Amino acid sequence: MEFNIKLSEVLNVQNDEEAITHGGIFHADDVFATALLKIVKPDIRIKRVIEVPESFDGLIYDIGFGEYDHHQADKRARENGTLYAAFGLLWEKLGPAIVGNEIAERIDNAFVSKIDFSDNTGRKNLLSDAISALNPSWNEDVSVDERFEEAVEFAKKILERKIENEINNEAARDYVMEKYNTSIDNCVVLDKGMPWKSVLIGTDTEFVIYPSVRGGYMLQTVPSSEEDYSPVVALPKEWYGIEKEQLRKVSGVESITFCHATGFVASAEKLSDIWKMIGIAKIYQGVVK
Repeated sequence: MEFNIKLSEVLNVQNDEEAITHGGIFHADDVFATALLKIVKPDIRIKRVIEVPESFDGLIYDIGFGEYDHHQADKRARENGTLYAAFGLLWEKLGPAIVGNEIAERIDNAFVSKIDFSDNTGRKNLLSDAISALNPSWNEDVSVDERFEEAVEFAKKILERKIENEINNEAARDYVMEKYNTSIDNCVVLDKGMPWKSVLIGTDTEFVIYPSVRGGYMLQTVPSSEEDYSPVVALPKEWYGIEKEQLRKVSGVESITFCHATGFVASAEKLSDIWKMIGIAKIYQGVVK
């Protein structure tokens, strides 16, 4: 990934060739903050220190009680109350410069703020735990700085993919909205599988149909809301998690091949049978009689 961004201008620092962060044990916050800087400026030199040198004129983050630290008493919080950590403070400035305000906010809500929350509260976060696990164990004769570099490379790949995926998802949102505007019987039919929940949850859509990469077609139920994943219209519970031949007998659908044990997704070989499954589901739930 390449971006025409000058760190000195966006982050308001004199010297954008060098940066320092704290030494010793590392966490997801300082690791992902470093990964973000490496994405924007691959040749930036990062030093890990215990104390900030008085004469240093480069970027200082996650140490020193400055603009990009969060250990001081007057640390900042987002509007929803989630405290910023160094990763979030840097993303607040660099994210919009990389992907624009709207996408940057989505990435912050879904990803960056979760890292910040874990760092500020000590609450469990699988990704934060995975990063912390890369620190040397007490009985290992390994440089913590070497492990930090490994952790940064790992985090960089994840962050790059998050950014790329969100950029691609923007195009998907426009396409899904087009299909929603021409939907039939509260069902949206897509030409391929793609992210659709951010567009269709909260609309009158009940089901989403798209070709399966395994052949045939997939049918997904639409959750009631972002918080409540119970389906707007459910598939019959008698279908949930049973073997294909039994499923065909129970459902009466000739080419049905699968129904997940929680019922949120099912599949069939024929598109006509997908529509038949939808009709059965609506009768089952009393949507139609």
